[in-house]
Amino acid sequence: MGAGQETVEEGAAAVPPRDERRSWARSQSVAVYLFALVLVILVPALVVSLVLLNRNNRAQEDVVRALTNATVQAMGQSVEREVAGMITTLRVLSTSPTLFENDLTQFYQRALVALGGSGAYLLALDRDFNQMLNTRVPFGEPLGPSSDPNSAIAALESGMPVTSGLFFGRTAQRWVFNVLLPVQDNPRIALLALTRNADNLIPALQTRQLPDGWHAALVDGANLVIAATADAGLESGTVLPMRQTLQQEPDEWRRERFGGDMVVTSEWRSSLSGWRVIAWADVDTVERPLGDSLLWLAAWGVIIAGLAGGVAVVLAQRVGRSVRGLRRDAQRLGQGEPVMAKAYPVAEIAEVSRALAEASSKRQAAEREVHFLMRELAHRSKNQMTVIAAMAKQTARGAPDVQSYVEAFERRIHGLSRSTDLLLAHGRAGVLLNELIDSHIAPFAPPDAARVSLSGPSVRLNAQAAQILGMAAHELSTNAVKYGAFAGDSGTLSVRWRIADDRLDLVWREIVAPGTVRSERIGFGTKVLQDMVARSLGAQVERRCHDDGIEWHFDIPLASIDPAHAPAPIDQAPPE
Repeated sequence: MGAGQETVEEGAAAVPPRDERRSWARSQSVAVYLFALVLVILVPALVVSLVLLNRNNRAQEDVVRALTNATVQAMGQSVEREVAGMITTLRVLSTSPTLFENDLTQFYQRALVALGGSGAYLLALDRDFNQMLNTRVPFGEPLGPSSDPNSAIAALESGMPVTSGLFFGRTAQRWVFNVLLPVQDNPRIALLALTRNADNLIPALQTRQLPDGWHAALVDGANLVIAATADAGLESGTVLPMRQTLQQEPDEWRRERFGGDMVVTSEWRSSLSGWRVIAWADVDTVERPLGDSLLWLAAWGVIIAGLAGGVAVVLAQRVGRSVRGLRRDAQRLGQGEPVMAKAYPVAEIAEVSRALAEASSKRQAAEREVHFLMRELAHRSKNQMTVIAAMAKQTARGAPDVQSYVEAFERRIHGLSRSTDLLLAHGRAGVLLNELIDSHIAPFAPPDAARVSLSGPSVRLNAQAAQILGMAAHELSTNAVKYGAFAGDSGTLSVRWRIADDRLDLVWREIVAPGTVRSERIGFGTKVLQDMVARSLGAQVERRCHDDGIEWHFDIPLASIDPAHAPAPIDQAPPE
């Protein structure tokens, strides 16, 4: 049951928690975020562009509306001036003496001269609206009644000039209009009328240029086309199927059907003749600028979106490759493999790569230091066993009884832990060199205090220097117990130091008893002294062998031991 439960628990542990699985499910490729960024930028820009285009289109429409209305009004005023000119001509002719003298022959001749080249013809009507003369034909030819009696009746009843609508003249055999003026105090002639062909007013409509796509027509009260612009495709006498009511405001734009198409219309009304000028254009023509702008906007939107999408794909690929490179580096870092910094196109990713490489370098150095410290720990453990055995023998030689032996032996055992306590007690303030050396020598020193001497000025060490020099003092003390000054009963140890030229000069001198066998073997402890101290503290280390013992000389820069500055960590283990 126990094994089965462990298997189930391991299987359950292999499945990610639900929240973590949801987090993975929500993770998206960098391309998705780049496309989202493109949309976030592009969509508001298109919306703003649409708003601006709509406003611009409205402004253009207002301009076209104002321009069209002004042009239509100018056309109507031009036609009105023609009518007003005809009325003025009639008033002048009505005052002719030959008319009151009933000398119609002379009146006819005078009218021909006055109207020459004007395109207008004079008619004289009696009270029965019969034509007394008509300058369209030679004087004296038989003439019939007027083709427009309704306008003649209106003129007589009002006593004012009247402009007729469009009608087909029997004499002219074409579409014409009349301007009639009542004649006062004449027994034969009741009305004078000027008649003109309808198409004579076409130039008046062309005095102003309408906007592109617009057409115009001059119509009478019955919506008959009197004249129209050339591109309108309308002839005189045609009924215009637009603006057939007079209830709307004349300058109001309206949409109507014309020939199956939807058109926009504008209108001007004459107060003199009652005629109207009506202009129109296809709705597509009016709204074309907006449509064209929308098409261009859509086209450019697609182009920009395509370009932005392409750039997003390229950037996503480059960022994706960079991130996958970081992932591989992180995996190598997790496996303890060395990681080298790479040049990535994204500065932030390159910075992360450098950080990974730096972390890898520190991890490699830390692992080497751990391996070294593990070896040092194993070495120290062996030395501790040897030292403890030597301390037991030394303590036994001078102990009178078991109780004294145990007490002396315990004191020496406790001395082995003083170095670590010393480092913890002083912290950042630094460890005094004399206390450090004394704490490492004391557990190994013989009972006779005269055999050990320490001398030198007060010097404080930073944590790393204290650790390195503590290890060195421990190794030297261990060697002294094994085959040095503390191996016999009469050997001595002298440790002295001084400050010279910004350097610490430290000398460890052992003098052994005569007959002591000295070892020339270079073990791990000696390598620690020669390699680690020199490398970690930038020191010069020299080992000298004398006939009466051994001497170690350490020349260390003060900058390496200053409590305010910690040297660089150990980056490699000493050689085997």
